[in-house]
Amino acid sequence: MRVFGDLLDRLTYAPSRNTKLNLIVSYLHSVPDPDRGWALAVLTNELPFSFSFRRAIKELIVNKVDSELFRLSRDYIGDTAETVALLWPQKTNTCTAPLLLCKVVEDLRSLDRTQLPVVLENWLDKLDATGRWALLKIITGTLRVGVSARLAKLAVAQAWQKDVLEIDELWYSLTPPYEMLFNWLEGTAQRPEVSNLPIFRPVMLAHPLNGDDWNSIDLKNHLIEWKWDGIRVQLVSKAKEVRLYSRTGDNITASFPDLLDKVHFDGILDGELVIVRDGNIAPFFDLQKRLNRKTVTKKLMDQFPPFLKLYDALELEGIDLRECSLEERRANLEVWYDKNRPESMDLSSLISINDKNSLIKLWSGTRQASIEGLMLKLKTSPYVSGRPKGYWFKWKRTPLTLDCVVMYAQRGSGRRSSLHSDYTFGLWSPNNEQKLELVPVGKAYSGFTENELACLDRWVRNNTVERYGPVRAVKAGLVLEIAFDSVHRSRRHKSGVAMRFPRIHRIRWDKPIGEADKLSTLISLIVE
Repeated sequence: MRVFGDLLDRLTYAPSRNTKLNLIVSYLHSVPDPDRGWALAVLTNELPFSFSFRRAIKELIVNKVDSELFRLSRDYIGDTAETVALLWPQKTNTCTAPLLLCKVVEDLRSLDRTQLPVVLENWLDKLDATGRWALLKIITGTLRVGVSARLAKLAVAQAWQKDVLEIDELWYSLTPPYEMLFNWLEGTAQRPEVSNLPIFRPVMLAHPLNGDDWNSIDLKNHLIEWKWDGIRVQLVSKAKEVRLYSRTGDNITASFPDLLDKVHFDGILDGELVIVRDGNIAPFFDLQKRLNRKTVTKKLMDQFPPFLKLYDALELEGIDLRECSLEERRANLEVWYDKNRPESMDLSSLISINDKNSLIKLWSGTRQASIEGLMLKLKTSPYVSGRPKGYWFKWKRTPLTLDCVVMYAQRGSGRRSSLHSDYTFGLWSPNNEQKLELVPVGKAYSGFTENELACLDRWVRNNTVERYGPVRAVKAGLVLEIAFDSVHRSRRHKSGVAMRFPRIHRIRWDKPIGEADKLSTLISLIVE
């Protein structure tokens, strides 16, 4: 744990991506199995268990130090794991035997939750501050050390001079601590065979369309598609087993059994999952009611029937099509679809427009048609994982904007732990006495520069009127222009509505709060 704790600590302060890569590469070469495999699982959030253990951690620390001291320290530091690690009394007679990461993981997998507080206290007594911090980060599942799963895979590829695409291909067929992967990398075993397994293949993504791209694009060389307002999925049917994956590789098969129970083919298809009712695509919020469910009732299936808009084919009838051009893949997909006509699926239609002015006019009407935008894909593009430049572009509809008033602020995490970077905002609405009051409608934590964040944090500190733990209530005095993709009715929110993907578009230092928008304006934008 001490070695892994040092890695996390150095990653936190590493100034660049290449420095982080080198740190992970060095760790993978210097630490034996299975510790390095479990470390990789922690970095990529692939541990085969999870805990809701924050309350127990707080109960442990308040038995060691004054509860008010812990509260003040947590508020100042902004991170529970770091606060507990620093406040925990250091014992002088700690055990000399090192606490291995593999031992921690094995015990966490096997221990009953009622036993965990005693074991955790024993571990914390044995470790130094860095080791305690790393241990608590593992348990709480919030590393925030600036390492993505993609970066970790790139480090594995770099450590053994492999193509990261090959590591990506194998990743989803293996489980921690990845001993088969390391055996192959070090030449002691054959490359794992995954071609016949119903596993996720890394998806190809698009770049946002900007002005320079638009000027250089020749529409004759591109396929143009609708960008449907759903979620990107991958349908995999192999060895008589059918699975549905999100674009990040999460297995969501259990959430949509009614879509898959009649699927019979051999291949891998790429598409957009939506809810279709009476021939019309329903709002995204309807799809959310089906996501992340381990079991789905018949009532849910009937109310929110899933439908798959097919974009692409990675593999059909045992033939890998990813090296083929998009035109070839689309032709193969059309032949397959005409032959099979699967229920609850169809081909996403292509748009035949070669004139840019006509395309702009079409794009301008996507919001009225409840479509998220357009996709422009180079006809000759192979299917490459990641976001290769110049192949695919997404042209999303213009976001909606409203002027909202800041009501609450909360500190962020990681590098933002000392700054108030999460803002709850509201709109004016009449109360029972017909007097206008602010009603919270959303929360945003992105869309501003580092300099703007410093100014916002300073404003929050100077205008705090009350505190609720880590949350500060501020006086009504600052207007933020909030951008969002859509708005829908919600029973979980006090306002009765919920914004989709709210973010800060502009800080309106110049605007009086009395001129901020009203809740009725937001409600008028609801898509029924």
